[in-house]
Amino acid sequence: MSELYRFGISLEKTLIDAFDRHIEAQHYKSRSEALRDLIREELIRKQWTEGGTVAGAIVMTYDHHKRELVNLLLDIQHDFQETIISTQHVHLDHHHCLEIIAVKGRASDVEKLATTLKVQVGVKHLSLSISSSAG
Repeated sequence: MSELYRFGISLEKTLIDAFDRHIEAQHYKSRSEALRDLIREELIRKQWTEGGTVAGAIVMTYDHHKRELVNLLLDIQHDFQETIISTQHVHLDHHHCLEIIAVKGRASDVEKLATTLKVQVGVKHLSLSISSSAG
């Protein structure tokens, strides 16, 4: 069971007022919940910039009729098989596909995979969402 620590912080009135508006807009139940999320996000960003291990998802749409694109995307994914956990392929319409690639590994490898996929002609959009690989 985790231990809970309480601490106090001092903030300028304008900053705490802005934070309270953010909390309300995001529907947080308390300042503590919002602060926990901000701290976690910053720690994940630190993992990312320091090359730590991360987990995440690459979400990509592409035109599957673009000559040789599907084969190229598969070749790239095979080159990163140590980083890719799984993929899901969805047919959006006659020309377009959505691919969701679950990843886990060194932040630099995850970023390299996303960049390598993104720059291919025929890839319409790609976004990378990262999270901590630890609990």
